[in-house]
Amino acid sequence: MIRAAQRADVAAVLALVHGLAAYEREPDAVSMTDEDLATALFGDPPAAYCLVALDAGTVVGCALWHPTFSTWTGKAGMYLIDLFIRPEHRRHGHGRALLAELAQLCVQHGYQRLEWAVLDWNTPAHAFYRSVGAAPTSEWTTWRLDATAINALAGPRQSPDIG
Repeated sequence: MIRAAQRADVAAVLALVHGLAAYEREPDAVSMTDEDLATALFGDPPAAYCLVALDAGTVVGCALWHPTFSTWTGKAGMYLIDLFIRPEHRRHGHGRALLAELAQLCVQHGYQRLEWAVLDWNTPAHAFYRSVGAAPTSEWTTWRLDATAINALAGPRQSPDIG
């Protein structure tokens, strides 16, 4: 069963995020707290959205996403931040069901794109995503400013009127 995450799911979703970080070889990278995740998902407005996969009433997977916008299409889209299924629950259709529900949300909202990033070495994920019709983009490289770089680039605030 797939449904929207509820406040009661926050700890389970955060545990899945930690599981994903461990799988992606960065077990100590997650600093998000239950409170951070609850604010992100249930704040006004939400910063992200989450679907959960349930097996016998237990959260076994999740898909975290947020809306995007394409200046090329002039339409909104969806960026899948994380998709993770507990290893013991893989190959039971949960990942495909989560992606199918995301696709339904895209159709309902008129989103023209559903995009995400996958680590180069994660060949099981590559195979899974290809099996549902996804294809990698080969001409784009993701770039990132982390918090330290953002603060350095921003420099001291020049005017209290700048938001």
